[in-house]
Amino acid sequence: MSSSGRPTTAASVAIPGVVFDHIAFGVPSIDATPAFIAGRLGGRPYARGPGIGFVWKQWRFAEGGVLEVLEPSGPPGGFLHRFLDRRGPGIHHVTFKVPDIRAAMERAQARRYDVVGYDDSFPGWKECFLHPKQAQGIVVQLAESDPAFDDGAEIVTSFGPGDVDPGPAVKVIGLRVTARSARAARLQWGELLGGSCAEANGALHFHWPDSPMRIAVVPDPEREEGPLCVEVTSDHPLDLLPGPEPLLGAEFRVVSDDSLDRSSRRREGRRRGRNTA
Repeated sequence: MSSSGRPTTAASVAIPGVVFDHIAFGVPSIDATPAFIAGRLGGRPYARGPGIGFVWKQWRFAEGGVLEVLEPSGPPGGFLHRFLDRRGPGIHHVTFKVPDIRAAMERAQARRYDVVGYDDSFPGWKECFLHPKQAQGIVVQLAESDPAFDDGAEIVTSFGPGDVDPGPAVKVIGLRVTARSARAARLQWGELLGGSCAEANGALHFHWPDSPMRIAVVPDPEREEGPLCVEVTSDHPLDLLPGPEPLLGAEFRVVSDDSLDRSSRRREGRRRGRNTA
């Protein structure tokens, strides 16, 4: 680790089978959010479940992107209470499913990341986290799931009486974030998490073969690291606020379907392969 406490690089190869699964928000009350998530963005109920100190629901969008909303439960003082007290509603974490949680933890630790919060309370769900102070301003959840066992999730097509009739579904392209350097971004999202990278319009775009969403990183040494906005595309007019959506505490921005063509991704993938061989 450097003197600043930031992770440093180490040689390795990419992890096969990593999936960028969802973007999660922390809010005081889930019940207030369907008006925007379903009514404006067209999200369909997808899953829900309990957690330790929180409950959660997920909505799915065109081509498979998933947004998750967390609400605190239990006595004050839990991690989500602290998050909301400190900054209000907003993007809390991104989740990557990995084929082997232990291998992923070792991979992170070899690159001087501190792995925190390991939990295997559900037989079908093992998780751990990278702290935002090291992970470019956002919590990164690593999770190993096994559908043969209970993972705490209930797959649904309706949440019940509080459902909002969804409009046409947007496609959630992914999350745009900032990083202090392109090198740090490539280490975290590429080398550690296995994303293939291509540059476009001043950003590094990280893609995963089995993921409908991507991470776009804007390197800026002068800017605070962390999430900038959730990027979506829509085939119908979509009237979004120019700043953060109050219910979720994050900006949603309409972009083109994808500013990268497949050939540019292949070129970058070949370059990564040569560099890690």
